[in-house]
Amino acid sequence: MDQPLSMESLSAAKLKESKYKLLGKNVWAHRAFYFMLLPGVLYYVLFRYLPMYGVIIAFKDFSILDGIISSPWADPWYKHFETFFNSPYFGQLMINTCLISIYKLIFGMVPPIVMALLLNECRNRWFKTVIQTLTYMPHFLSWVIIYGILISLLSQSSGLFNRWIEDSGGSSIGFMTSLDYFRGILVGSEIWKDLGWGAIIYLAAMTGIDPTLYEAARVDGASRVRMIWHITLPGIRNVIVLLLILKLGHIMDAGFDQIYILYNIQVYQVADILDTWVFRTGLQQLNFSLGAAVGLFKSAIGLFLVLGSNHLSKRWGDEGVW
Repeated sequence: MDQPLSMESLSAAKLKESKYKLLGKNVWAHRAFYFMLLPGVLYYVLFRYLPMYGVIIAFKDFSILDGIISSPWADPWYKHFETFFNSPYFGQLMINTCLISIYKLIFGMVPPIVMALLLNECRNRWFKTVIQTLTYMPHFLSWVIIYGILISLLSQSSGLFNRWIEDSGGSSIGFMTSLDYFRGILVGSEIWKDLGWGAIIYLAAMTGIDPTLYEAARVDGASRVRMIWHITLPGIRNVIVLLLILKLGHIMDAGFDQIYILYNIQVYQVADILDTWVFRTGLQQLNFSLGAAVGLFKSAIGLFLVLGSNHLSKRWGDEGVW
């Protein structure tokens, strides 16, 4: 025979029911916002989460004819990971990927902040608008177009820079085929491309700083440099930390689109990264299992870096991603 519900159980059930009703009312009251959110949610579900099912390819001897389910399991299960780790190119690929990503992270974080500070201090609205437009326009150019610009500037036979060098009595330099210059070209071209776009993010963060802080600093006789150092930079510190954490999660990417378009066989030694090697060895040779194994390896490292950096950020008193 069923036991009668106690008063505590009834009150808990009513409280839970009231919470659901309140949640339903809130959702219905803001239904327009949820409707606008729906396309973004569907995009991530369809193109980000559902494809995760294909991760099992890394543990199978995948065949296009057999499909994911019917393809036999790899023996041993870590077969494709072992193939990658035992590859003679593994060490060089890891070094190139990490170095290029670290260079981009170190040298690419500061210029957008400096640009945002300069634009924020500019009092001529017309000049500020023109500079901001010119600096963020390259973000919308494809790497194919940028490659054409770099060739016209750096080509050993007809590049503008080499013509200046030859006119000055020097010898032309093969910038795009030089082991010494190529990584610098990669980093410099990405900084130029994303400089203005990154500055927009920091400018948006600066608008959230309380203007009364600047007024109080002026009353105390603080200079513009002191206000930047003690008010503006601390005010956008959380955004800087957030973007740093997100970039750490992609440190194993290094920029496939850019490198695949710009590099050539003469600079493989300093420019060949995990993604370009997977494209040649895994996809062009139809070894999809190997490509999936490398992708899973990269994702695991990225997850570890994001979790670690987020934990350290909170431990040091800043806000993390979550």
